[in-house]
Amino acid sequence: MEEVFVVNGVRKDELLPAFNDDHGGVIVELKEPMDSNNFRSRLRASLFQWKLQGKKGVWIKIPIGLVNLVETAVKEGFWYHHAEPDYLMLVNWIPVIDNTIPANATHRVSIGAIIVNDKRELLVVQEKNGKLKGKGIWKIPTGVIEQGEDIFAGAIREVKEETGVDTEFVELLAFRQMHKALFGKSDLLFLCMLRPLSYKIQKQDLEIEAAQWMPLEEYAAQPFTQKHGLYKYINDLCLAKLDGSYAGFTPRPVTSIFSDSISYLYVNKQDLNCRIFSLN
Repeated sequence: MEEVFVVNGVRKDELLPAFNDDHGGVIVELKEPMDSNNFRSRLRASLFQWKLQGKKGVWIKIPIGLVNLVETAVKEGFWYHHAEPDYLMLVNWIPVIDNTIPANATHRVSIGAIIVNDKRELLVVQEKNGKLKGKGIWKIPTGVIEQGEDIFAGAIREVKEETGVDTEFVELLAFRQMHKALFGKSDLLFLCMLRPLSYKIQKQDLEIEAAQWMPLEEYAAQPFTQKHGLYKYINDLCLAKLDGSYAGFTPRPVTSIFSDSISYLYVNKQDLNCRIFSLN
């Protein structure tokens, strides 16, 4: 006769389906519909079993179609960790020791694109939305990096979307960290130098009021540029780069023993090549 294991009144084969994570916890991905009472019983029994096993963090991924289970999970001690368009992730910490659950993403990554043509004209835009709307201020194209997108690729995409100008990435010149930005998160803005491959402007009507090539001197003369530290530095970076006295960072593909995917390390290629040449 087959032996049946029961945990808190729930058959062992009816515990919530879970798999181990890399940090001593478990991850539950709910897929099948169930009512709240059934979920509560299975969750309590599962938590009891995981506690006996010495598990730590418990993650429950609830798809939007099972939103009826959220309240039950919260009442059992879970809290919101993060949300995506199609699911909500909740988490619980079993041990009595200090909670080491990592926080949700704390930073947003954005870019500012510096593009100068052969006439020493800067590609600039006026925004149709946001704080600069209707103020007549000319600024460089900016935008947010998408999930899974590299910085250099995002810079090229944003310029194309906002102005219609094709570019190639040259260097990362500088970056700024600002706190308490969108929804209280921090923001990392990477200032990127790109080389224009086309010059005809076709502005994006949804977000951009106007776009043009503007002489650097005219950009620098704007009162807003002179008063705003970031915009002033953009002009200084342009001049230093054009005069050859400033070296930025270029992406170098690197691999990892932990993943087959390629990531990018941004390095000062000029000084690095000089060092390699001197060693040889």
